[in-house]
Amino acid sequence: MNIDQLKFDEKGLIPAIVVNSEAKKVLMLAYMNRQSLEISLEKKLTCFYSRSRGELWLKGETSGNYQHIVSVTADCDMDTLLVEVIPDGPACHLGTESCFENPVLPSGKTDETDTDFSFEGLMELIRGRKTDKKEGSYTSYLFDKGLDKILKKIGEESTEVIIAAKAQDKKDTIYEISDLCYHVMVLMVEAGISLDDVRNELGARHVIDKKIKQEKMT
Repeated sequence: MNIDQLKFDEKGLIPAIVVNSEAKKVLMLAYMNRQSLEISLEKKLTCFYSRSRGELWLKGETSGNYQHIVSVTADCDMDTLLVEVIPDGPACHLGTESCFENPVLPSGKTDETDTDFSFEGLMELIRGRKTDKKEGSYTSYLFDKGLDKILKKIGEESTEVIIAAKAQDKKDTIYEISDLCYHVMVLMVEAGISLDDVRNELGARHVIDKKIKQEKMT
């Protein structure tokens, strides 16, 4: 299909729902006109039309939080776009990953720990994204960019942990620690370090601590 088949509204705009290509999480809703859509398709970066300012804006141009476009799909009525992206950072101007962070109707989950998640499972997934790279995968994107990009993300996430912890915001601290853990695990795969390597190192330290205590007792 081409742009001419899309149905822009009376103001020449079309809503664009932006989704994280890997996590499948909605990041934001913005509007495009024909020109901003053309720029988005050409640059493979999201460009929107600001209704309040009456001008185009390239997402990330000032913040550095660019959104690399993986795909653009129109709905059945051709009047709404679904834009899948790999984000360089938060989508929201408030610094959150998504603009949609305020539940109106909670999910109803009673046990947030009832999940099949495991560090081993996540590690295996990350390894798979390195050996069998998937188009649109944020993890594969990090491996493509290389060590410097991975280290930069770890530095950024470490700073976010410090900021959240300093603010004594437990929920945000947990969120940022989770981001940091993920990026450290990406580094581990890149560097050929396994979970067992870390377990063994921590175990060795624990043994040393026990020996020190025993020596003090004698």
